[in-house]
Amino acid sequence: MTDLAAYAADRGIKYFMISYTDLFGGQRAKLVPAQAIAGMQQDGAGFAGFATWLDLTPAHPDMLAVPDASAVIQLPWKPEVAWLPADCVMEGEAVAQAPRNVLRRLVAEAAAQGLRVKTGIEAEFFLLSPEGTAISDAADTADKPCYDQQAVMRRYDVIAEICDYMLDLGWGPYQNDHEDANGQFEMNWDYADALVTADRHSFFKFMVKSVAEKHGLRATFMPKPFAGLTGNGCHAHVSVWDAEGRVNAFADPSKELGLSGQGRSFLGGIMTHAEGLAAITNPTVNSYKRINAPRTTSGATWAPNAVTWTGNNRTHMVRVPGPGRFELRLPDGAANPYLLQAAIIAAGLSGLASGADPGPCRDIDMYAEGHLVTDAPRLPLNLLDALRAFDADEGLKAMLGPDFSASYIRMKMQEWTDFTAHFTDWERRTTLDI
Repeated sequence: MTDLAAYAADRGIKYFMISYTDLFGGQRAKLVPAQAIAGMQQDGAGFAGFATWLDLTPAHPDMLAVPDASAVIQLPWKPEVAWLPADCVMEGEAVAQAPRNVLRRLVAEAAAQGLRVKTGIEAEFFLLSPEGTAISDAADTADKPCYDQQAVMRRYDVIAEICDYMLDLGWGPYQNDHEDANGQFEMNWDYADALVTADRHSFFKFMVKSVAEKHGLRATFMPKPFAGLTGNGCHAHVSVWDAEGRVNAFADPSKELGLSGQGRSFLGGIMTHAEGLAAITNPTVNSYKRINAPRTTSGATWAPNAVTWTGNNRTHMVRVPGPGRFELRLPDGAANPYLLQAAIIAAGLSGLASGADPGPCRDIDMYAEGHLVTDAPRLPLNLLDALRAFDADEGLKAMLGPDFSASYIRMKMQEWTDFTAHFTDWERRTTLDI
């Protein structure tokens, strides 16, 4: 195990950020001087869990965030600080609802079956004005801005700085592009074990926001920040390997699309639980303005609206772009990095246990001909529908853990209640003169 005090001395670290992610995806941290890290490494940093988005009360005892020293990251833009993802503990027991704990338990469950889930994600974000009200590049106005050469170069300083940092960290970044909406970008790095990907995803969001602020901009992963433009997705590429991580259990060249029997059953779990899964992969009110969006100015939303799968076709919820893996196109930028991975593993393991059938592989354009598909479930129309679907999915709730599931549903239902109690300009415009 990494000795954090020695790590600090070797690298000139002055402070450590001991960080955890709450149920709503909020990143919480304490800044700990290096001189105090030895004690924190052993006992954890104390937090009042109720003060963050966890289903706790002010009467609960201290929650300790115990850092995972094996996942420490020195901040490339501020090398005197190091970031540490942490596991939440209360009175000597893991906090069952804490997202990283949920994922760690499911990773262990897969390992007990001799399986290692490996994932990669495609994180999309917008670069906005400091106030967050407008796209930061006034010249970025094309109807089809995807891969726009000039637009990506006008934001070269931001994108290249982030990519340089990922190169230095050894993440294996391999491409960066201007995405399908004005002001939108996507950056890709190598896939890895699910927990590693989740930690990197969490740090990536922190890093992108920090670098954007350094350049006088604001970055957002909000699913649909602008009407008429493509939203922020967070597509997940999924494969499952043997315990050593050498043999791809999803790969079988003799099968349809090169997807093995195990791969089909894992995918079958995703398809079976998709409606409830949306409450995790698409966790905000705004999320459903992306997956149920009308046509955008570019001509397509690039988001699914039905529970279907296909080969190399981007109009479905799941595509199989090549042998041995599939891409889940449902998640959006608001997805909690840890719960996203946990939900994929939970649904997939459920499918493996039951030998779930993913249903027919459909090779049609779902945007043009989706109305012809009458035997596939539609994705939820709003967060309330998604939460109700999740609450009704006893199998998915059991896989994710009853404590977590109850807490998540309770807190998200309160969020929905808060939303419905909010008065909007639309209501005034449409109702004032009735």
